[in-house]
Amino acid sequence: MGSDLISEEQPERRFRTLFISDVHLGARGSQADKLLDFLRIHDADTIYLVGDIVDGWALKSSWHWPQSHNDFVQKMLRKARKGAKVVYVPGNHDEFLRNYYGTHFGGIDVVENAIHTGVDGRRYLVIHGDIFDLVVQNARWLAHLGDKAYDFAIQMNRLVNFFRRGFGVPYWSLSQWA
Repeated sequence: MGSDLISEEQPERRFRTLFISDVHLGARGSQADKLLDFLRIHDADTIYLVGDIVDGWALKSSWHWPQSHNDFVQKMLRKARKGAKVVYVPGNHDEFLRNYYGTHFGGIDVVENAIHTGVDGRRYLVIHGDIFDLVVQNARWLAHLGDKAYDFAIQMNRLVNFFRRGFGVPYWSLSQWA
């Protein structure tokens, strides 16, 4: 068969640590399928899930959970079961998990922050950046409004790209119309 078929039991590349963030499972813009493709050929002893893995904000407004989102969750649970250390540091979109600091879900540790020690012995603080976002911390309504505006911009971009492809207009020529 082709070289495209790589055994999940023997990944092509192995690392000490992988950092994954902003997957936004539950949001229509999530590209979980592309992340799954990456994870099929990359593995690690430790995997940090650094915030916004699940998008609780998106799920509150409309339920969207395709098979690729289930597949990602199952892959993380399987990696934990097979011995990988999986650490979940919630962000603002998955803040509902902050109520579960110190718990373990299927071998996945939910923590407020983590300290990662690099191969050179240096220590790194692993956190999600929303704790430094003054809008998220002090004006939550504005953060949610910004999130809706971002979702709208993504939808408009898809629409423009759909028509652009349909009419054979290259991306670079759109700037001539501005």
